[in-house]
Amino acid sequence: MPTKNKPTAASRPERRPELLAIAAQVFAAQGYDATTMRGIADEAGMLAGSLYHHFDSKESMADEILSTFLTGLRAACGAVLDAGLGPRDTLEALVTASFRHIGRNRAAAAIYRTEGEHLATRPGFPHLAGARPVFEEALSRTLERGVADGVFRRDLDTRLTCRFVRDAVWGTASWQEPGTGPDSGYLARGYLALLLDGLTPRT
Repeated sequence: MPTKNKPTAASRPERRPELLAIAAQVFAAQGYDATTMRGIADEAGMLAGSLYHHFDSKESMADEILSTFLTGLRAACGAVLDAGLGPRDTLEALVTASFRHIGRNRAAAAIYRTEGEHLATRPGFPHLAGARPVFEEALSRTLERGVADGVFRRDLDTRLTCRFVRDAVWGTASWQEPGTGPDSGYLARGYLALLLDGLTPRT
């Protein structure tokens, strides 16, 4: 009786998340345009032809990496907004959740931060086209609510503040490799202390 062919190590379905993680590191380090399927395959220790058993193109790999990252960020921000907290607590929770999500997905965050906007205009990125700036929208709503409620200063420029906070949080994606620097909780606490309490000593 003939035996069925066993799947090779290269074709096992469970390798898909591992290959996406490797691809994310390559995209982040080399840039999307400079990255090739052969380069990703080399990093994964496999032939380029074997990589095509899992993904039909580098576009599909990058799109899946970024769409998965954005889905997770959307869920994290949504959970904070649904918690019914006051504006200040919501701001703290949004910043903390974003630091945590970026820290866990540093390569994907770096790709999105540096290349997401122009990749969204290219064919092959259906999940990026029209994607909303999830963190910015949640942050803007929270700042506006805080001003209206008197929790934040009445003269606060919420649009400018939103951009400052967004860039400060997202900038940490390129600071260091995971596990080689301060964890996301430490970063969030330090940034929130600076944002909410300032630099000058209290009298």
